[in-house]
Amino acid sequence: MRDDPTFVEHIQRELRDVHWPGPEEIRARARRRSQRRIVVATVVLALAGVSAAAVAAPRQSSPPVQPAASASPTRHEISTDALLQPADLTQPVAPPSYPWQLSQSGLGEPVRLDHLLAYCRTSQGLSEGWPMSILSRSQTLLRQHPPGPRTEGDGLVEQDLYRLTPEAATQLFTGLDDMIAPCAEWRSVEPLDTAGVISTIETVHRWAVTQRGFAGDDAAILRDSRTAARDVKTGQTDGDVPPPTLLAVVRVGDTVSVLRLGYDGTEAELRRLAVAAAARMCAAANPAC
Repeated sequence: MRDDPTFVEHIQRELRDVHWPGPEEIRARARRRSQRRIVVATVVLALAGVSAAAVAAPRQSSPPVQPAASASPTRHEISTDALLQPADLTQPVAPPSYPWQLSQSGLGEPVRLDHLLAYCRTSQGLSEGWPMSILSRSQTLLRQHPPGPRTEGDGLVEQDLYRLTPEAATQLFTGLDDMIAPCAEWRSVEPLDTAGVISTIETVHRWAVTQRGFAGDDAAILRDSRTAARDVKTGQTDGDVPPPTLLAVVRVGDTVSVLRLGYDGTEAELRRLAVAAAARMCAAANPAC
């Protein structure tokens, strides 16, 4: 008979010496282990940017929210249907395949009314004053023309259509008078190179709002009446009085359109196109027309 204990006997002796926890202690350990797991999982999820509420409680599916029957879907993109169409113009329009026929879209663009108005303000130490849009779409419509070279005089209308926040779209019109006030009578002085001879000329610009509230939710026509350029040194004028610069600003909901006519455009034609543009803008505006 062997004196050395077998492997099985070793196990039996060790098991007799083991302290087995009672049921209450087992349940207490299980609770502590579960709490440690929840704490660790919470830290991991928090670092990942995930809410810890998903760990602390079982997820319950929420009932789907039914949209109100009268609510209209929010529009985001600006389609080409919201822009002026060739049928809105009284003159034949060149097809889109013609050179210089421009159309583009953008994100986060400032609502630029006129570059000279911006220069007038910045030359006096002011900001341009343009609000920022969310997105935009622009186009230039040209008069129908035989194939050949084109000039800037071929432009019939330029249109920039912007989507803004509702507050910014409204504030553009409430702040329009304050925006152009510094340019009500602005003297622009710049050098002029005539056959290598440099002179300094002066032009007086007078910005004003001439019409309001004739289209859409808000509308205005801005006019820049200019004097003939005058040589500051001699006092002589250079050329005739140029035609005024005209532009229309129209709001429908959260969309704003800026329209500029070509050189031979009239204020009556600009107003008519602004009314047509407001009707087209309904395809993009929030709330819907």
